[in-house]
Amino acid sequence: MFKKVIVAEDLEDINLAIEQTLKDLEIVDFQHAKYCDDAFLKIRKAIQDDEPYDLLISDLSFKKDHREVKINNGDELIQKVREIQPNIKIIAYSIEDKSLRIKSLFDNSEIDAFVLKGRKSIVELKKAINIISTSDETFISPEVASALQEKNNYEIDDVDIKILKYLSDGTSQDEIIEIFKNTDIKPNSKSAVEKRLSKLKDFFKANNTVHLVSITKDMGII
Repeated sequence: MFKKVIVAEDLEDINLAIEQTLKDLEIVDFQHAKYCDDAFLKIRKAIQDDEPYDLLISDLSFKKDHREVKINNGDELIQKVREIQPNIKIIAYSIEDKSLRIKSLFDNSEIDAFVLKGRKSIVELKKAINIISTSDETFISPEVASALQEKNNYEIDDVDIKILKYLSDGTSQDEIIEIFKNTDIKPNSKSAVEKRLSKLKDFFKANNTVHLVSITKDMGII
């Protein structure tokens, strides 16, 4: 079982729930950080003191306030921590249910578990901690795992990325079609581009094009 844990979470009630979970598992050496910057500094200092943390449990979304921060979200924190301490176990603990973002955390940041905040989250958090503390297996909340498998039927390709980038620059759909035709990018028909946009909105659960661009920017896709 883990001996030293750090929790990056800005909501006090959730911190208390995680604290009780750790106590139930007889983990007594743990610290909290309400800002990603603070969590990263604590982890870096622990490494320097040769007393590294065994486990990081991090939310993904952190509310902005008066304080200026360098690390804006859990995705960035996890990536930075993985760079300075490759062997630390990491659990992402979040309400996030966008499959591409979760898949990116496993593929690019090599997280060990993803626990979806919800009615069963404490039970699943305990299960995740037990699994990753005793093996190299990963854990993902069943609800998200099934959605991830369904979403994997649709893969984002280079044309999708180009469409998203043009939209983020303020290029209209008609202008994108003309650019594609002039540069021989296919498919370039109006119906094909509209169909791709519709699939992208469904994939990212975006309400409209502006929302789609905002989501993909936040996820670092564009």
